[in-house]
Amino acid sequence: MPLTVSTIQLGRQLSADNRVGQHTTVFKPDDTIYVSILTDATGAGTIGVKWMYGERVISEPSREVSYKGAAATEFHIQNSGGFPDGSYSVEAFLDGASVGKRTFTVQR
Repeated sequence: MPLTVSTIQLGRQLSADNRVGQHTTVFKPDDTIYVSILTDATGAGTIGVKWMYGERVISEPSREVSYKGAAATEFHIQNSGGFPDGSYSVEAFLDGASVGKRTFTVQR
């Protein structure tokens, strides 16, 4: 059974169930940036994200998942040297198809 994505959450920290606990779209250069892809029913598939800084791809992780009931799949990025100020985005994919995008800003 295929998964369906219900929500894409962006923020600074996660709760115990991998949902974002503190939602925001503005980050500091040394923050860890979390995205949580929420699915609302039993199913399996490949969930992935594409982190972008302007037009440049930073990272494109994905993972195979199989859930019984609603679940949250977490991805995050951090930069030990600090992220440059600017506009960023994270796009979520389910089985290779885009299911939504969130934009965010890094500023000092």
